[in-house]
Amino acid sequence: MHVAHLSLADFRSYATVELPLEPGVTAFVGPNGQGKTNLVEALNYLATLGSHRVAQDAPLVRLGAERAVVRGSVVETMGGEPRSTLLEIEITPGKANRARLNRSPVSRPRELLGVLTTVLFAPEDLALVKGDPSERRRFLDELLVARAPRFAGVRSDYERVLKQRNALLKSAGTAMRASRGGGSSRGPDLSTLDVWDTHLAQAGAELLAARLDLVEALRPLVAKAYDAVAGGSGTSGDREARLTYKSSLGREAELVPSRETLAAALLETLAGVRRDELDRGVSLIGPHRDDLVLSLGPMPAKGYASHGESWSFALALRLASYELLRSAGSDPVLVLDDVFAELDSGRRDRLAELTAGAEQVLVTAAVAADVPAGLSGARVDVLGGEVRRSG
Repeated sequence: MHVAHLSLADFRSYATVELPLEPGVTAFVGPNGQGKTNLVEALNYLATLGSHRVAQDAPLVRLGAERAVVRGSVVETMGGEPRSTLLEIEITPGKANRARLNRSPVSRPRELLGVLTTVLFAPEDLALVKGDPSERRRFLDELLVARAPRFAGVRSDYERVLKQRNALLKSAGTAMRASRGGGSSRGPDLSTLDVWDTHLAQAGAELLAARLDLVEALRPLVAKAYDAVAGGSGTSGDREARLTYKSSLGREAELVPSRETLAAALLETLAGVRRDELDRGVSLIGPHRDDLVLSLGPMPAKGYASHGESWSFALALRLASYELLRSAGSDPVLVLDDVFAELDSGRRDRLAELTAGAEQVLVTAAVAADVPAGLSGARVDVLGGEVRRSG
């Protein structure tokens, strides 16, 4: 799989861009602040419908414009024959985004998911190791969607149920406190909460089972990738990279129970914390409270790993994601956004060696010298808002 052409209109700093691309390595080179990352961010948005830099869409639209348009031509070889698909997303802050597939409108933008698959490495990845659990949950869920796009709907369903249940907990908790204080003769009717408990358990069980299955698949790939990036220092058991899924159900989940078993466990645990939830007005149990624990040997990476080890772990997570997606039969597009400047020479060369064989690799760098020799290829200069192929 590769992107043959990228078109932008009013995206970030660009009024318009027409950028032909080809398989192999392409490096976008230019000083910081010139728009290199904007190009790969746009391409990754086509694949994920989200930005790796910001949570909201508003910053993606050029100042003074009402909307931005990102369009990409994706070529995938199926049965020995190349097949081209045109993806287009119109980003309009404050309104629903619109999407087209081969110039035909689709009912929902998420129908584009799965056509283009990317794996993006960026300086922000260090938060996977050092940041909050929400960063690692996001990593798992985005990989789930890349692996099976239907999980975009599963995530959306769970978030909708969670929002409704939290609103009910807040109102019911307020009513309960009022009745205790003598302001009302009747306590809240909690029968509706029972219904939402069931919805949360069902939606949560599907998401939780998928995450557990994903962690099982990632575990050996991450260990292997960490060892490769770290230059063999992860071969001994006391420094091996390990993943453990820590569930809010109160156990460290190593196996993958059935959805029915997980739903029953969620319902049982929700019943046990209901009074606390009513007091606090939030849902305390479910996949939104879970964490992916990263360890080097017996110690958690967060707080114990050195800066270099943390970078190696972050890179290992992305490399493992790439290998997992590639095993499905098609190489994802690899995006290396300004990561080489963050790495020492050893990790830089090893990462280049591990990624050079991908069908398409897009690299951003402030200076050409930051791109390792192992990733030599085409070069695009980005300067003063101009995007120009070198040579």
